[in-house]
Formats: sequence, structure tokens, C-alpha cells
Amino acid sequence: MEEEKLMSRKKPSYPINNQLYAYLTEYNRNIKIPIFYDDLLRFAGGIAVYDKNGEDSLWIRVYYSDHERDEIDLSLKRMYIILHGDGSEESISFLNVDAIDYCTFGNSKPFRVKIRNILNDNHTYIYIKKADASRVYGLELEHILSPNNINFLVYKDTLIEEHVLGVPGDSFIDENLKYMSASGKKRLSKEFVKFNERCVIRLLGDMRAYNYVIVASYDFDQVEYRIRAMDFDQQSYEGNLKVYFPQYFKENYPFVKMVSDNLQKESVEQYKKEERSAIARRFRGAHTRINSLLDCMSNDAISTPEKVNQLKMDLVKYTNDKNFKKCKTMGDILKVGFDFVVRNYENVNTYIIR
Repeated sequence: MEEEKLMSRKKPSYPINNQLYAYLTEYNRNIKIPIFYDDLLRFAGGIAVYDKNGEDSLWIRVYYSDHERDEIDLSLKRMYIILHGDGSEESISFLNVDAIDYCTFGNSKPFRVKIRNILNDNHTYIYIKKADASRVYGLELEHILSPNNINFLVYKDTLIEEHVLGVPGDSFIDENLKYMSASGKKRLSKEFVKFNERCVIRLLGDMRAYNYVIVASYDFDQVEYRIRAMDFDQQSYEGNLKVYFPQYFKENYPFVKMVSDNLQKESVEQYKKEERSAIARRFRGAHTRINSLLDCMSNDAISTPEKVNQLKMDLVKYTNDKNFKKCKTMGDILKVGFDFVVRNYENVNTYIIR
């Protein structure tokens, strides 16, 4: 299917409403920060950043006038300490802002800030974006329901995210996939099936290969793989159910083929069930927090009525659960979807216990 038909041309940015701000404050996500996204837009100029192959990375390295740079650097170092520490400035003299990059590609147009510890030369990145309700919901759902915790902060109209470590999926396909062992491909195939299932259950769309990373973990006798989303712009927005399946994007075809070559149909179904059960357990373990988040989503408009209607009818066909027909918002749809997953998990476990 052509991607122009699969997805909308451009997703609008949705403001964070008072109920969501209250939620973020309760769970220590809404914390005063020393610099805003708009402050970083006042750069004096920039130069293109190229990747290791000499290709344009679509990022530009920006610079600021002398009278602003010191203040911006200090504010960014303070922001890093708030995100990764307790806010104490004891270590601020050991930090250096090596680079500030700006990306004009995509919806979020983020700034990427490279922070280096001058004592040991280790560095990491933080990302600063315009706060968008869809992205905040996506980050929270990732934190609660996936195997991966994720750290972020929101203050007024600015969003700060930690860097997600890993090899971008498109780079992994081009540079690593062909060198993997047969057993490694089987383990990554298992993870792609689980990632695919996780995305559709929590309605995270647009997981093309450059929107997630591959993380390798070394065990004593093998390498395990995990796929982590790193772009949450398309959380619960599109009406076409296929948008929420990574398998339907052409950029992911090498992984889809890898699954078909390495896993039998029975194994695929087994891994889907394992992922549904894992999500159901995480939901049960954090039900107060996630129900509070879903209440915010149910009272929020993060998509159009037309897309909500299309998606709920697609889900009725996919699950045979007519409860989706009653949904009026994307939050309502997620509530019914999670209820569907949890109910099936409880039925299976009740049978096992008996």
C-alpha cells in the first residue's frame, strides 16, 4: 500500500490541556526548566551536519551570538541536571555543551544538544521540542507499558526528552542485518513480532525504520535484541489501523521478510500472546496511573472525528469487539483496547489455574 494512502500528509500539534498538566505534575513530569524551545530558535546561523558516509543528515549545527551563547549553555546544562539528576548544580562546572543541532525534518523540529562530562569525556544527548499532547501521551504509554522506561519533562510549551540509545532501524538494515548469524536473526525476528504487537495494542503509529532503534544486549553465550521506539509523534492520531502495524511500512520489509524466513506461524502467534500477556501484567501493575492517563486522553481531542470513527470500525473488524463502536475519542478507543487485552489475559490465566 502506498504510504500517501496509509498516512495523512501532516499531523497537527495538539496543545496540552489542564487535565494532562495536572497528571504530569502528579507524576513529576511537569517541572520548571530554565530555557524554552523558542529560546533556542534565536540562533544566528547554522551549517549542515553530515553522517559518517558524507550524506546530509538533515540536521544543522546552529550557533548563537556571543552575548547569548553563555546564558544558553548554562541553561542547557541546568536542564540536563534536572532531567538526569536531582537538580543540584554541584557538577555543572564539569559539563560542557559540545553542540546544538536543529532538525527541520518531520513534525517536531527538535533541537539535539550534546552534553559532555569533561572529567571522563563521556557524552550524551537531550532533545528539546515543542510540547505536543500526542507525543506526551506516547511517551507516558511507552514508559508504563513497554519494557523500557523513558525519561522526559514538560514545562509549558516545551518538552525535553532523554536520548534513546541504539542503532536506528534503517542504519541497522543497511549495515548490520546481513552480518547477523542465523540464531541472531531468529532472536531479532521474535523481537520484531513483539514490537509489532506492542505498537498496535497501544496505538503507536508510523514506526518506520528510522523511528525506532535496535538495542543489542550481550549475554554470556548469545546476543539478545530489543526494538525501542524513539518517535512518539503519531500516538493515536491516524484512522487507518494499518498505520499502527510496523509490518505494513515498506521501510520495514527486510525485517518482515526476516520473520517469514525464520519463524513458523505457530511461533509468531506464541510471541504475540506473550506480548499481550506482558502488556496486561504491566497494565494491572500500574492501573491507577494508566487509568488516570486514559481519562486525560478520553477528555482530549488529539485526532479528528473522522479518524476516530474509521479506527474504531477497523478495530471492530479486527477484534470482533463491538464495544469499540461506543468510542468517541482516541482515549476511549485505547480504554476499550486495553480492556480487551486484559480480559483475554485474565481468561487464559483463570483457565490455567483451574
